[in-house]
Amino acid sequence: MVETVETDLLVIGGGMAGLTAAARAAHDGLRVVVVEVGADVGGSARFAGYAWTAPSHEVMDAVNPRGDAALRHALVDRFSDGIDWIRSVGVEAQEPVTLLGFGRGHQFDTNQYVDRCRQLVLAAGGEVRLRTETSRLLTEDGRVVGAAVTGPDGSAEVRARSTLLATGGLQGDPELLRTHVHPLAGDLQLRANPHSAGTGYRLATEVGAATGPDDAGFYGHLVPSGVAFADPSDFVDLSLYYSEHALLFNLANERFTDETLGDHLTTMALLEQPEARGLLIADARVHRDWIVASYVEGAVALDKFAIANRRGGRVGLAETLDELAYLPEEWGYDGAAIKAAIDAYHRTIAAGGTPEPGRRNDPSPIDEGPWYVVECVPAVTFTFHGIRIDDQARVLGTDGRPVPGLLCAGSDSGGLYHRAYAGGLAPALVFGLAAAATAASALTR
Repeated sequence: MVETVETDLLVIGGGMAGLTAAARAAHDGLRVVVVEVGADVGGSARFAGYAWTAPSHEVMDAVNPRGDAALRHALVDRFSDGIDWIRSVGVEAQEPVTLLGFGRGHQFDTNQYVDRCRQLVLAAGGEVRLRTETSRLLTEDGRVVGAAVTGPDGSAEVRARSTLLATGGLQGDPELLRTHVHPLAGDLQLRANPHSAGTGYRLATEVGAATGPDDAGFYGHLVPSGVAFADPSDFVDLSLYYSEHALLFNLANERFTDETLGDHLTTMALLEQPEARGLLIADARVHRDWIVASYVEGAVALDKFAIANRRGGRVGLAETLDELAYLPEEWGYDGAAIKAAIDAYHRTIAAGGTPEPGRRNDPSPIDEGPWYVVECVPAVTFTFHGIRIDDQARVLGTDGRPVPGLLCAGSDSGGLYHRAYAGGLAPALVFGLAAAATAASALTR
């Protein structure tokens, strides 16, 4: 027998976006049901610690010019309200710090926050159903009216005035990555919750949702090649954030991007190089100032080179640049050619020139021995291709109009970023709150 459940808001996915929407909706008096495929709520938010974004429209437009204007501006405008909401539920958000050189954000206990959101839903009489899969959306006369779900206690039809997709994105599905990111993307290590495997994306497209943008890229970081993630703590511990101060070479022994624009952008660029791997070279200055230092204020300092070495990555220490000639042949690089390229880099900056393909933010020489060598590959956290939404978190159909009754927030959505990045938790927070507001307004119509 199929159980029938009536509610105001059905939330599919219990991560940052879904729980934010659920808790806020419950706070505002809506009946809420959350279904989560995993054994616990939280998703990838449990591995994070900062909510941050660009501090102004001008900065956001500069770093993310091809992102949807309405979405990117809504993120900036409503971010402070999101931080106020975190604080209002009893979770401390620290004073703002700078991230990625341009962003402003707040450290907070994400585990405490998602657990507090669950408590608020349950205290208001709502439900949180774990280990529960969603097979299809329910529709009537072109409107989404809930979903069919299956959990430990059997099957149910949850009928809702509004349904929110917040399943965390499609990065856990290799085939979707190959189709919508890059042919090699399906082989990337997943730097996120493994349950984020495109459920929301498939549910949305089955009812006529628009998706995109094409070639939008993804958010991730460089990690040592050949080192598998053993624990979620590795998502941070193995990320080579310092790459923006080092030099990165492809298998043709050439620099191919301006590393100083940020590790997250270099990660996208490396995916498009042969075999999607490269050699990251830093000197003693970079090791001292960046490899063993905190990536952001308040973060724990870790020696990324030592971790890569200890975990069996392809690493090396060269006392002189000439020693690069002794790189293992099986790695596939020409160390002498790389040494020549570094020499040419130094000659260019000594003459006051700009090395190709640019070194905008840190044109310093890499000339203080010893040199620290790590072969690296991209790892993916979430994609920028997803379900198209408006700034009220309403899913847009292929005709450009909202799909009645269907909402989306968090990494399931697309359009906000296009080969650019200005925070992951912040959009989940802001558009999760927007989804709650839209669900509340639907009850009055």
